[in-house]
Amino acid sequence: MATAAPLQATAAHNLSQSARTEAAYHANESADDTYIPRGDTVVTLNYFRPPEDGSVPFNFVEKQPEGQPQRNFGDFDVQVPITDIRGRESEYTLDKDAFAVVSGVPESAERDFVDDESIKKNYYPEVEKLLLDHVPGSNKIFLFDHTIRRSTPGAPRAPVTRVHIDQTKKSSTWRVNLHLPEEAEKLLQGRYRIINVWRPLNGPVQANPLGFASSSTLKDEDLIPIEHRYPHRTGETAGIRYNDSQKWHYLSGMKNDERLFLECFDSEASKDGSNVLGGRVPHTAFQDPRTPANAVGRESIEVRALVFGP
Repeated sequence: MATAAPLQATAAHNLSQSARTEAAYHANESADDTYIPRGDTVVTLNYFRPPEDGSVPFNFVEKQPEGQPQRNFGDFDVQVPITDIRGRESEYTLDKDAFAVVSGVPESAERDFVDDESIKKNYYPEVEKLLLDHVPGSNKIFLFDHTIRRSTPGAPRAPVTRVHIDQTKKSSTWRVNLHLPEEAEKLLQGRYRIINVWRPLNGPVQANPLGFASSSTLKDEDLIPIEHRYPHRTGETAGIRYNDSQKWHYLSGMKNDERLFLECFDSEASKDGSNVLGGRVPHTAFQDPRTPANAVGRESIEVRALVFGP
């Protein structure tokens, strides 16, 4: 059974409005306020801009020390084509693209998604089983945290609208040592990955969908490590330098019974001569220009997992 580190509590939330929205969508698909954009389009994405002085990029997770900025890097917008993979989900794999879709997932035993302890008790075992069943060769899972995102004003965590990758090789190795210290030496000799399991809570998603770029179209030089500074430690995420070779995708109208695997790191992908192109999927929430003005904002949960084997 997977275990997890203590988590910060999230704000209580009533999902009844979301349930009504989903019901209204099925009852009247032609209504303007329930329209869900589908198909390929062009969207604006927010990309990493390096520090002007050439210094190491950093971001303070909490309040920054006096005299320092919250972060020392910038961003800029780029218009990019994005492909709707609805109906073609099986064409994409973790080893090639670093993302994959699982459909028809049974309804979760966790109903409210407002209490961290309840989520860990009810939802984590389902995520662990899903990974073991759908990641070939996986034999050990450790779920180390989760984040709930809501588009409502004042929500503790909102959808992130900046192209990024949650982990790097350095931070992935650090997490194995942090969470599984007694087994780390042995586990690091085999294949280890970090995979985020993402799902909507109020699907079908109408606004703020998630975009993800195929790892096979990402160049090594496109990844820029960013120091993620906490009061007592420093982690590392990756900003993404824009490159027009990157191919972006999304899954239109993603439903509550669908899961998206986002592979942030794969130790096999870093080996010379490996046929594995995955292991690093840039992703971001984005605004679809076709979204109705009164669309319901997306609510979602992502669970982050260390995945070992084969």
